[in-house]
Amino acid sequence: MSWAIAEVARMSGVTSRTLRHYDEIGLLPPAGIAANGHRYYEEADLLRLQQILLMRELGLGLREIQAVLDSQVDRVAVLREHHQRLLGERDRLSTLVRTVGRTIAELEAAEGRDETVSINRPENLFEGFDSSTVDEEARERWPKQWEQSRRAVQGMTPAEMEQWQREVTAQMIRLAEHMVAGVPVADPVVQAEIETHYQGICRFWTPNACAYRGLGQTYVDDPRFRANYDKIAEGLAEYQRDAMAVYAEAHLS
Repeated sequence: MSWAIAEVARMSGVTSRTLRHYDEIGLLPPAGIAANGHRYYEEADLLRLQQILLMRELGLGLREIQAVLDSQVDRVAVLREHHQRLLGERDRLSTLVRTVGRTIAELEAAEGRDETVSINRPENLFEGFDSSTVDEEARERWPKQWEQSRRAVQGMTPAEMEQWQREVTAQMIRLAEHMVAGVPVADPVVQAEIETHYQGICRFWTPNACAYRGLGQTYVDDPRFRANYDKIAEGLAEYQRDAMAVYAEAHLS
């Protein structure tokens, strides 16, 4: 049995244009091409497309996917490996659901008591988050700084890493309290927090003024960073970005 490219696109949710691209790069050639020029696919091609989509879900690039598929002949073994990774991702997402739900409950409770933002266990804010994608982007954008940071992280013990995460979260909460109180970002009390933040960053790499301002903008633009800030208080990412810009202008070259 065979299927036309339009049928495969409908079943898989992959556009015909993408399927043609996969053919052009040798990732998913069709079983054949009819006399009218239309591509058609057979069952083996659909199974290969499933594996492609699974690996895309797992964050692999097209070149990596092609290398994996070309090196594997046991389709069951490949699918079993993907299945295990998906089970792990399911567990991570379940943890993330609990993390966000716990934060919502604590913030709603604080609002009900008309109190400032407070988190009982700050380390729980980041339970379930996957930083691998962010790490890969940093490696591509700032390779020297990434390598310096990697070495610094490898030198930390688990206890030191946990303490650092607690400190970062506590500082975010203090900044949120200043923001809610309407303290200007240039106020000395806010700038003292930013000085602590900058020194914390310098444990891993040393940004100049431009890089530090760029880091602050990343907190706003990158949805993963922004989500962490929004869990503390909406608008906190912009508040810290602006405070970092003031600090960079005053203290960094």
